[in-house]
This record gives sequence, C-alpha cells and structure tokens, in this order.
Amino acid sequence: MPHNLDPDEDDLSTIPAPQPVFHVEQALLGALLLDPRHLGDVSGISADSFSTAAHAALFAAINALPPPDPAEHTKNTTWLNQVLAVAGREQARGLTASYLHTLIQVCPWPRHAPAYARMVEAEHARRRLRAAAEHLVQRVHDASLPHPVQAVLAEVDALAVVVDDIAARFPPRAGVLPRTPASPPAVVPDHTEADEEEQLLLATATAHPADVDSVRWLLPEDFTQPLHAGLWQCLTTLVRRHEPVDPVTVLWEAQQRGLLHTGSEPGDVIRLLAEPAGSVEHWGQRALTRSLLATADHAGRRIEAYTDDPTNTPFQLVTGARRSLAGIGAIRTRWQHATRHPLPQRPRATPTTRAGPLIRSTPAASQPPPRPTAARAAAGRTP
Repeated sequence: MPHNLDPDEDDLSTIPAPQPVFHVEQALLGALLLDPRHLGDVSGISADSFSTAAHAALFAAINALPPPDPAEHTKNTTWLNQVLAVAGREQARGLTASYLHTLIQVCPWPRHAPAYARMVEAEHARRRLRAAAEHLVQRVHDASLPHPVQAVLAEVDALAVVVDDIAARFPPRAGVLPRTPASPPAVVPDHTEADEEEQLLLATATAHPADVDSVRWLLPEDFTQPLHAGLWQCLTTLVRRHEPVDPVTVLWEAQQRGLLHTGSEPGDVIRLLAEPAGSVEHWGQRALTRSLLATADHAGRRIEAYTDDPTNTPFQLVTGARRSLAGIGAIRTRWQHATRHPLPQRPRATPTTRAGPLIRSTPAASQPPPRPTAARAAAGRTP
C-alpha cells in the first residue's frame, strides 16, 4: 500500500487514494502524539500492524520513549522532536515535523484511541491472512520442490496458525459467513499428464481388479476428468459386487450409469481400459497427490478472495478460512494412509491475550512417489 508523503512529488496522479485504514492509522498516531497517556489504553497491535513504514516507525518510537510530563508536553515540542528523531533512524520516508503536526490535527477524538487501535488490528489481520494464503498458492505451483506434498502441508499448517491467532483476537460469531463467493481458479491447469496417468490407473485396475482394494483411499473426486471419475466408480462397484471385471464389463456398467451419453465413444472407452502398465497403487498415489495439491490451491484462492473483500470482518474471515481449510484435513488423512507414513501434526496457536496495555521496549517428512518425466516411461515398473 504505497503512500508518498514527499511534498516535492509532482506526479500525484499516479498515487492511489489512501485506503480507510490509512486515515485510521493517522488518527491513532495523532491521538498518541497529542496525549501519550492514551498509549496505556492501546493493546493488540505493534509496529508491524501498520500499513506504511512511516507509521510503523512512528508507533515504534512512541512506544520506546518514556512519556513526557503532561504539563510540559502542552508547552513545548521537546517530546515530539524526540519521537521524530527516533523514528527517523528507521529511514522512514516522508517523516517531518509538519507531518507529526498534521497527524495531531486530523485526529477527531484522542480518547477514541482504543477504537482506532482495534481497527488497525483488524486490517493487519486481513493482511496477515492474505499473505499466508498467497504463500500457500505459490508453494502449490513451485515445480522446484523435491517433496511438494510435505512443503504444501507445511504452508497449510502455517496458514492455520494465522487463522487460529486471528480467531483468538476476534472470536468468530456463530453463523457469520463471509459475503464473497468463491472465485474460480485464475489459471486453468494443464491436465495432459493427469489425463494420461488416470488412463493408466483405470487400465491397470481393470487388468488387476484384486488390487483395487489396496487403494480404498482413492475417491472419484480425486480424478481430474469426469469420465475417469465415473469409470473408477464402475470399477469399484464391480469389484465390490464380486462380478467379472474387464474392459467389456466396465463399459457395460458405464452405459448403465449414463457415462456414454456425454459424447464418449464405446470404442474409445475399450481402448482406454486395455493398456495397463505399472501398479494400481503407484498411479493411485499419483492421482491422490495431484488432488491434494489442487485442494490446497483452491483453498488458498478462496481465502485470498475473502480477504480481497473489505466488507468481510475478521470474524467472517476466520469462519471462511476454516471452512476452506476443512477439506484439506480429510484428503491429508487419506494421503497419509496411502503412503503409510504419518505426517507431523500442526501446532496449535497460543491464544492471544488482549487485556492490558502494550509493554514499552527498546527498539522431514515422507518422500512422495517419484515423478516420472512421462507417464508411460514408468510403464512396466513397480514404484
């Protein structure tokens, strides 16, 4: 959120209008500069809670310096000069004596400092949540990770800790849901590799139906293609009924379920199911891993969308974020069963206590299945 306080700046047309929180921060700092005793009424925020470097430096300086004598403070600017000197050490751009006086002038009511601080805290919570969601989405799409699932789940845990901390500061209210609808993915993923691997999974399971029981953790929603999800349901149904399984019986079951009404040709389905390679468990783990990453990506983008809507309160952000993360927990458990390796459980956030003023101070996880360079390059190998 760039804010330029340089009076010599000419091109003001390129500067975006300040957001409401900028004016809230000005009012809070003005209240503390005018009457530093109000710092004892402010809790729940730190210098990091402010949206600009200048405001953060000012708050840190106010919190670090001993308060002036109230009578003397009304007669001179000695303490204000000290605040400016301490804040200036942080190389905060635009801080001048005149700006400090501007902050004092724009503050409506210094006694409202606790309310202003609560607003600053709420906006900081929004920024923290958005940053954590962005990190999760970035991690999902980081192709350089040697162990993508573990790295993504670590980001999920970090995001959940942020949500828990915000919930401790702003306890959710029952039934208060965020108003922003879930946004679609910004980029349509390339399912070429997934399509090939899912075909290999279906063909191998058709050739070795006895192995289907070993991948009970795989669900139809883990597939990227609706036809593949439907064919998996056909396979698992035939296996559960102890009926014969081969490309023809699966095709017939698919017809009974209406899967061929979507434009799929019977001959194409037969050919799809007739080229097994590798093992059912390997391709199943590949599909489940892809599903877990997609679920994490969707959750991160939904939370980003919630934070982009300024009408959502911290209560609503907590509720929406927890609902978005709930789906990851279920698929995380299934992935753990599939790989037979326990994953570390995320730490719970320590509840934040908001009672009392600020204290012044001086300034390994399991390895996933190997990712083949091409799906068919793994044909015939047991992972």
